[in-house]
Amino acid sequence: MSKPSDNDINVRLIEKINQVEEKYNQNFSNTQKILMTTDGSITAILDVLYGKIALKTLEQHFEEASEESAKLVNVDAGDEVNYREIVMHKDDYPLIYAVSYIPLKRLSKEMRDDLVRADIPIGRILKKYNAETRREINVIQIENATDKLKELYNTEEDFLTRDYTIIMNGEILMWIKEFFPINYFTEI
Repeated sequence: MSKPSDNDINVRLIEKINQVEEKYNQNFSNTQKILMTTDGSITAILDVLYGKIALKTLEQHFEEASEESAKLVNVDAGDEVNYREIVMHKDDYPLIYAVSYIPLKRLSKEMRDDLVRADIPIGRILKKYNAETRREINVIQIENATDKLKELYNTEEDFLTRDYTIIMNGEILMWIKEFFPINYFTEI
């Protein structure tokens, strides 16, 4: 496979979103497309759209990586990871729900402390520590709402989802999966 030219670098993401639109017979808004394909901070985009957003941690704990979560973050099963479920919101209106796995051995003590002690979005933590990172988007798709999502958003709608990794120093720093109802961000 040849390396894409500088002008073709985003073709893969454009193709992914086009395939999802085709598969589900949907036409996404520009904002939905941006949220699904950005390789930057979702937090920054939501801050621009809504003013400074807030984060509520629904669940967070340290655990030994299972075979599945170890593969997501490229560590050995049994390594310690942080599992976190959050909702980004504006005035208690849920915007983005996300789950993440973060191998603790790849965080500085300061980043780890911020991650576990406060409701701070990952994008803001990375910016605070001037972490040079990049995001690699793995999957963009539509999923049925789980019971948890139905309750959080008070909807039966399907959800747009994406999962991606944040890479720092050539290693996976975080795996994140984000969700929002398919009828969100259609008018912005």
